[in-house]
Amino acid sequence: MATENPFKSILKTLERPDGGEFGKYYSLPALNDPRIDKLPYSIKILLESAIRNCDEFQVKTKDVEKIIDWENLAPKQVEIPFKPARVLLQDFTGVPAVVDLACMRDAMNKLGGDSNKINPLVPVDLVIDHSVQVDVARSENAVQANMELEFRRNKERFAFLKWGSNAFHNMLVVPPGSGIVHQVNLEYLGRVVFNTQGMLYPDSVVGTDSHTTMIDGLGVAGWGVGGIEAEAAMLGQPMSMVLPGVVGFKLSGKLRDGVTATDLVLTVTQMLRKHGVVGKFVEFYGEGMSELSLADRATIANMSPEYGATMGFFPVDHVTLQYLKLTGRSDDTVSMIESYLRANKMFIDYSEPQSERVYSSYLGLNLEDVEPCMSGPKRPHDRVPLREMKADWHSCLDNKVGFKGFAIPKESQSKVAEFAFHGTPAQLRHGDVVIAAITSCTNTSNPSVMLGAALVAKKACELGLEVKPWIKTSLAPGSGVVTKYLQNSGLQKYLNQLGFHIVGYGCTTCIGNSGDIDDAVAAAITENDIVAAAVLSGNRNFEGRVHPLTRANYLASPPLVVAYAIAGTVDIDFETEPVGVGKDGMKIFLRDIWPSNEEVAHVVQTNVLPDMFKATYQAITKGNPMWNQLSVPSSTLYDWDPSSTYIHEPPYFKDMIMSPPGPHGVKGAYCLLNFGDSITTDHISPAGSIHKDSPAAKYLIERGVDRRDFNSYGSRRGNDEIMARGTFANIRLVNKLLNGEVGPKTIHIPTGEKLSVFDAAMRYKSEGHNTIILAGAEYGSGSSRDWAAKGPMLLGVKAVIAKSFERIHRSNLVGMGIVPLCFKAGEDAGTLGLTGHERYTIELPSSVSEIRPGQDVTVVTDSGKSFTCTVRFDTEVELAYFDHGGILQYVIRNLINARQ
Repeated sequence: MATENPFKSILKTLERPDGGEFGKYYSLPALNDPRIDKLPYSIKILLESAIRNCDEFQVKTKDVEKIIDWENLAPKQVEIPFKPARVLLQDFTGVPAVVDLACMRDAMNKLGGDSNKINPLVPVDLVIDHSVQVDVARSENAVQANMELEFRRNKERFAFLKWGSNAFHNMLVVPPGSGIVHQVNLEYLGRVVFNTQGMLYPDSVVGTDSHTTMIDGLGVAGWGVGGIEAEAAMLGQPMSMVLPGVVGFKLSGKLRDGVTATDLVLTVTQMLRKHGVVGKFVEFYGEGMSELSLADRATIANMSPEYGATMGFFPVDHVTLQYLKLTGRSDDTVSMIESYLRANKMFIDYSEPQSERVYSSYLGLNLEDVEPCMSGPKRPHDRVPLREMKADWHSCLDNKVGFKGFAIPKESQSKVAEFAFHGTPAQLRHGDVVIAAITSCTNTSNPSVMLGAALVAKKACELGLEVKPWIKTSLAPGSGVVTKYLQNSGLQKYLNQLGFHIVGYGCTTCIGNSGDIDDAVAAAITENDIVAAAVLSGNRNFEGRVHPLTRANYLASPPLVVAYAIAGTVDIDFETEPVGVGKDGMKIFLRDIWPSNEEVAHVVQTNVLPDMFKATYQAITKGNPMWNQLSVPSSTLYDWDPSSTYIHEPPYFKDMIMSPPGPHGVKGAYCLLNFGDSITTDHISPAGSIHKDSPAAKYLIERGVDRRDFNSYGSRRGNDEIMARGTFANIRLVNKLLNGEVGPKTIHIPTGEKLSVFDAAMRYKSEGHNTIILAGAEYGSGSSRDWAAKGPMLLGVKAVIAKSFERIHRSNLVGMGIVPLCFKAGEDAGTLGLTGHERYTIELPSSVSEIRPGQDVTVVTDSGKSFTCTVRFDTEVELAYFDHGGILQYVIRNLINARQ
């Protein structure tokens, strides 16, 4: 059982500069251990948390010692517990989290426990930001029109979240229309240092969105976890993690004129991806830090998932403090933050000599070497220098189908598709832009690139340039602050003139909420097999994510999004070809409309003001009339409506008893799907639109839902029936069992019949057969999506055998009772001669005490082949989850047992 904190002797009082005291804190210097001075700043945050939460039960003294000895132990993959200071949710992940909490209350009730024990024990911040569809664009009325549609579609979900904010303690819900979760976190929710009832400690956060890492730019340790892990953290369970290696990334110099923070982050992403940082922290340092604004740092931190790191961390320094003041944090709060971090030697003062830090490995970048670039057409780490863009595009047309290829025959590459747009003759060619979106917290939180885009628009309008009317242009700010400074600068009108009207506040095109493109444009693309392009200032461009009809998707800075919208094609060399023809017939080049760094800096300094942040966030929790009119019940147990197509009670705790079921092997399983490399969570559990011929669509139509009200998979994550049907429903799915055919189908092996993945899975279940999945490298990369684990579990998948897993997804599979296994180095399904038509048996010991993290097991097939795999239970705690049938069952049993 828990005992008194053994580190109480280092509990000190933090004095105010003007007398009095801020509160108590655990002093790292008071340990008098020279190893602590050499620790990376990010590791010090883990250390402080372990010391403060040490009770010799959930967190032990030996765990604290492991972290102090990080330099020696990090290479050895040792396990440590971590208790974050808070949890961050957005609505796509927040709804299933609240559904699970409501279900857990019901389960506690049925098992004789106190259901009110199911409550967040740490602060939970939930921002409703993922429901904005760009239905209306290029209109002065877009914001209101889209919000009305958003509420009509999502009223039931929003009411459920509003119920949750009342039913559960310690939960703040930020209403829809407020902004993007990570920008709101950066500008408002991030505490940097907590003061809870007189106890001071660093802010740290885990979030159910992989881009939670954006807060690392503020010196707050944060990263994405699965919804399942987040729910356990909410309920006071320590997160089990492997003590990470830390890559030291030294920055020097300054960015050249005309180079943006987006160009920098795409460069850093490619460098770190090449270096290999999966499962590691990256910590930035060096004299180049003084040249990076906080917003630039946040842009780099945001894309940690794209370069594969758990965190991209920027320790707190004077730039951080200036940003806190800019965004309306009080002088007293900033004084407390600085005093605490200095006292605990967690503050960097570049005016003082720097003590040497030890890192696991080192990288460096001179900022002067960064050049304008984009990434695409299908992956965020496939960087293309802007000067090579045209040549790269033509090689993509030539190359065989893959991450950098479309296999368009030479004779078809110059094809022109003629169509009529609202009565006007129009044309489409390969590479023509049909979506241009300034979107995503990666960039909308950065005033320099947002105002830079507005300056490009101003210069373009003054020279008479226009955007073709069939290109779907949109601007989705991450907070109301962006609107304030765009209007204050007088530049919003130029963005409007080019069609970049504000469409709403939240995640839009970057997560697939791009809405429909014009029917005539869509028909021209499909009937002529045109490889159409989207250019967006986002962080993800995986196939099928942005829009089903844009096969080429490029990530670019907001100014470049505007430039490509004007040019109308990605098949252009901006150095030698004009973006358009001006009003006087003159050819206009990109250099003619591109602002200097000085121009951008001046506009930022004169228009981004503290009062804008204060005014925006003082009103943020008040909501809007549509939110405030939602009436919700006051009960603490949820009254499930069986006819609801949005909120449905899942079967996770059906027939649950107090005794854990124990570990399970897999016997005679069929292969449901056979994949290659880079299967993302978008492939496994798409968040975008529900295809009219899909099993999910059939389910909705049977329940009287009109097609125009299908909404997205992401918005229906509170309904397990739909999400099970949406599992592996991505239209770009490549399943080797189909011999080259693309789509969400598979072969039912016993009969050879081709079925939807859902129908095949249900047939296997009805026949009493288990299923497994074969996969290549990086299985489960992309967004931290709990339904990418919940869905396969509901389909009856018992194990996934892959070359490698993305960190969060592997953890989520364990949390749902699915066994993750890795082929041995140099082996995969292909080298072993596996076709996926075999039956697979995986023997595991019947007692969890006989299983070790990372042990080898033999997989036997009915074809006579057998091979060895590593079981990817990485920690003892994960083995405990597996023993209980999943993480949520483990938590419920522990809470009931603790009461007894």
